[in-house]
Amino acid sequence: MDEIRTTTRTSHEGTLLDDERPTPTDDTARSLTTVRGLADNAFRITAHGGGVVVLAIMTLVGVFLAVRGAEAIGAAGPSFLTEQDWEPNSGRFGIAAVLFGTVTIALIAISVALPLAVGTATYISEYAPAAIKRLLVGVVDLMAAIPSVVYGLWGMFWLEGSILPIAQWLSTYLGWIPIFAVPNFEPGDPLATPTVFTASAFLAGLVVAMMVAPVAASIMREVFAQAPVGEREGALALGSTKWGMIRSVVYPFGLGGMIGGAMLGLGRALGETIAVYLVISPVFVIQPHILQTGTNSISSLIALRYGEASPFELSALMAAGLVLFLITMVVNFGAGIIIQRSRSGAAS
Repeated sequence: MDEIRTTTRTSHEGTLLDDERPTPTDDTARSLTTVRGLADNAFRITAHGGGVVVLAIMTLVGVFLAVRGAEAIGAAGPSFLTEQDWEPNSGRFGIAAVLFGTVTIALIAISVALPLAVGTATYISEYAPAAIKRLLVGVVDLMAAIPSVVYGLWGMFWLEGSILPIAQWLSTYLGWIPIFAVPNFEPGDPLATPTVFTASAFLAGLVVAMMVAPVAASIMREVFAQAPVGEREGALALGSTKWGMIRSVVYPFGLGGMIGGAMLGLGRALGETIAVYLVISPVFVIQPHILQTGTNSISSLIALRYGEASPFELSALMAAGLVLFLITMVVNFGAGIIIQRSRSGAAS
């Protein structure tokens, strides 16, 4: 037992003075050691190994695309990012048009999916009765698991015909906005054909939005549920309404999750293939009019040309895939960083 040095001088109440309380003679901190068992070591090795394997696979995918696409990138040079035509066998090829279409479709999708996801997550987390909450959670998760080809068929056979009146209305009354203008459509012409609105970026964006919304809604719902109960009750105790509490507590707390969910959805929208391939009419020109027929994306280009590509065109497709891979990685890593730096991410 350590020797303790004490003093005998006391105050007039008979208690020791603050600066004369017992102090240990040896103030060296004890070192703490952790003894890990076999199960702990096995778990650490498995967890670390899984992380290393994931990073290794991602790195190998990037290296594979870079190696296979090096020939085309070397032949095209910087024009690979600025050329609109896609004729690798004749020496004129680039991804400017398909890259523009990819970003356009993804932005339309996330613009539509974000309000749907926020509304769905808010209702399930804050308003849905307990009796149906689990059912709604299961339905949303099931929608996220539906194959993309099913969404593509739905968009091709039902949604395309249903949104034609909406596209015509937008072009008629909002055509003064460049993105809603359709040069080949005359609103006052009774013989104007609605076929100029089919297979557009707008249609593709709506189809992808239905695929992205459940993913973003699931993330936001989990984040909203983590909002501190004390802050919720404090807002209500101060006289806030339910909606006021959500706006002042739940949304600020879940802001990082909302942004992260939107960016993760954007990452999926950028790489969507089959659904986009089924509903668009491929063109190799930058198409700024989202309601007009014709658009393209990198993933649908690869699906369209891969089966009949020559060795050099295959290299060009690999180079296009490398660009899409890098863009998707940047978006997903950005989403992860935002989530980790938010209150909700730090709490989880």
